[in-house]
Amino acid sequence: MTDITVTRNDEESRYEIRSGDVLAGFAAFDLRPGSIRFLHTEIDDEFQGQGLAGKLAAAALTDAAGRGEAIVPLCPYIAKYLETHEIEGAEIRWPRPRTADSE
Repeated sequence: MTDITVTRNDEESRYEIRSGDVLAGFAAFDLRPGSIRFLHTEIDDEFQGQGLAGKLAAAALTDAAGRGEAIVPLCPYIAKYLETHEIEGAEIRWPRPRTADSE
């Protein structure tokens, strides 16, 4: 079986998941003072259905929590993952829903 690895690439502002040497997907983020905003998660079509999105989310969120960064889940996948999984030590800052008054 091919090794699956997740690394943080600050230059590209994303966590990357690789299958061997091949980039299989990423979770894009935006760093703010004291927080990390997860913007988008994507897994390449070739790697769909292998559970890589969950592995990527778990590793990225665990790493961010370990760095003391508050997690702001703007990405729908990351938000859903946080609703169904516990990340030890994580501070979650749920975004406020947009209303007609805020537009």
